[in-house]
Amino acid sequence: MRDGFIRTVLELAKENKDLELITGDLGFGVLKPFWEALPDQFLNAGIAEQNMTSMAAGMALEGKTVFTYSIGNFPTLRCLEQIRNDCAYHGANVNIVCVGGGFAYGSLGVSHHATEDLAVMRALPDVAVFAPADRVEAAAVAKAVVNYPGTCYIRLGRGGEKLARETIDHFEVGKALPVQEGSRVAIFTTGDIYGEAAAAASLLFQQGIKPGLYTFPTVKPLDEEMVRACARRYDLIVTCEEHNILGGLGSAVAEVLAESAAGTRLVRLGITGSYCTAVGDQKYLRGLYGLTGEQMAERILKELV
Repeated sequence: MRDGFIRTVLELAKENKDLELITGDLGFGVLKPFWEALPDQFLNAGIAEQNMTSMAAGMALEGKTVFTYSIGNFPTLRCLEQIRNDCAYHGANVNIVCVGGGFAYGSLGVSHHATEDLAVMRALPDVAVFAPADRVEAAAVAKAVVNYPGTCYIRLGRGGEKLARETIDHFEVGKALPVQEGSRVAIFTTGDIYGEAAAAASLLFQQGIKPGLYTFPTVKPLDEEMVRACARRYDLIVTCEEHNILGGLGSAVAEVLAESAAGTRLVRLGITGSYCTAVGDQKYLRGLYGLTGEQMAERILKELV
């Protein structure tokens, strides 16, 4: 996903000399094609993410379209004040790219577990929040945010994600994308946990249940129309995210359902409890929180009884 995203940004930058990419001293294997092709549109801010963000804000306010790039919590939590005061408050066209959301860097411990980022970025006024499921959605997001006003946050997977679809005919900020329609239960997913959600849907199908499956590449603004439509159609909505269940996709959906008084049952699958003190690869840590396809299917079956 990250490679495809940067390739798309590179192609956009070739057409737009005011597009700049800044890294926080990370991602050189991925970013090398960009700086080799467009050295005058690339900067390494060093391990100084707060400076990187303020620099990006200043450049954006002078007419540039800027992407900042780092991993895990480094481009978000470490420089939250700069994002709020320098970027969002001024409506600066800064696109904050986080590679490795959730437990992607699980073996490096809690400092690298990006498990509150969607909630934190979603709480900031005038910040759009994206978590594409795969490289196809990531490329569509890259093209969309270049022309989207204000500050954007984009959470990417590290690579190798299961494709939700081969192509997207029409991508629109704030719109969910159906993978399949179904009955009884709808699964909403955001980010690269999609592969596990799809596995859960397949296992449910083997049990005689065909769930609806929808990706939400945009977490904010949320596709409220899709949420309300699914509330009318399905008995149960399940949100799936590799993120704390507080403040992310599940909370956003809950807010819509509460205000619409739809009465539809909601189950939020995500990270619960205290900070993760375990280390291990992404699959292992997902399993600790019930976020494998098998575990999600089992939970949904119990909810449908």
